[in-house]
Amino acid sequence: MEETAGFDVTPVQFAILHELLARPGEDQVTVASRVAFDAATSGSVIGRLEKRGWVRREPDMADRRRKLLWITPEGEVAALQMRDAAQRVQERLMAPLNAQERSDLMALLTKVVYQHRDPAGTLGA
Repeated sequence: MEETAGFDVTPVQFAILHELLARPGEDQVTVASRVAFDAATSGSVIGRLEKRGWVRREPDMADRRRKLLWITPEGEVAALQMRDAAQRVQERLMAPLNAQERSDLMALLTKVVYQHRDPAGTLGA
């Protein structure tokens, strides 16, 4: 939060922007699942990003109930700047660890995350 204070975003908003950088045009429910956030609540979070001009939301022409999301050019600039801030945070957190300890920690955290995925590949609650 310290590194991203100037952006006035929540961790969930950052995660959504980061997800849309990697997978533009994804539907809103899938994006919520990928960032381990409740799909029912994600609409208001995405709405705030949309009001800032960072996300564009459109109905899926094949299924008008689905909303597809894209990051805007302004959102992309902000997300990339926030990604740099997140990298600085990671470096600060990992500074006390040597290279082997960093590698071990990342392996253990990855194991924890993947052990909590449901069979569909999304994070479980």
